Amino acid sequence: MTTENPIRILLVEDEKRLARLIERQLIRADYSVSLAFTAEEALIKAISEEINLILLDINLPDKSGFEVLQELRNKSYSTPVLILTARRQVEDRIQGLENGADDYLVKPFDSGELLARIHAILRRSGVERTSILSAADLVFDVVKKTVRRNDKELNLSQREQALLEFFLKNKNQIITRKRIAQEVWGYKFETGTNIVDVYVSYLRRAIDDGFERKLIQTVYGQGFILKDS
Repeated sequence: MTTENPIRILLVEDEKRLARLIERQLIRADYSVSLAFTAEEALIKAISEEINLILLDINLPDKSGFEVLQELRNKSYSTPVLILTARRQVEDRIQGLENGADDYLVKPFDSGELLARIHAILRRSGVERTSILSAADLVFDVVKKTVRRNDKELNLSQREQALLEFFLKNKNQIITRKRIAQEVWGYKFETGTNIVDVYVSYLRRAIDDGFERKLIQTVYGQGFILKDS
């Protein structure tokens, strides 16, 4: 997955804790993220920055996301918009779509579904990129959530997939336990805990058992490495 010209997403969400969580998920998926916590910020950034997609919350402190969307569309702003909201009423979905939204996702949502919706919108709008990560004979489609090695499909849990994605994006680099804990799951790493080792062992079992070549290796005293060559 190339990061030479990253796709830039404007995330408009007034709940800062949720915004930071979604931001981390998007960054892990190799998107560039710009944050806006109010409608005013959103309108300024949408116009002044080069944005490929807007994730727009409806309940903003200064005006509704529907109003933001309507103002942008009235100015012939054509960048696709995915509405994120806790509102489940059909009328709200209709209003958003009639105001020019490209899709509508109800909170709480799974991060995998969010990334799949983003990918679909970008594909429809002509902004595409590969969703494939690979190393040696292992191939991971991060949108379809499929993992194959030597044409054999592998079954991984959601946490194992998140860990594999991180390894593949940092292949041939030594990765510390602290970095894995913080960047993959957002945990504060504490010396003495073995949670990282446990999940690395699960991942090894999933992708290396039964194959002559072992992709994940331990670098004693430092961490782990996934070797592509």
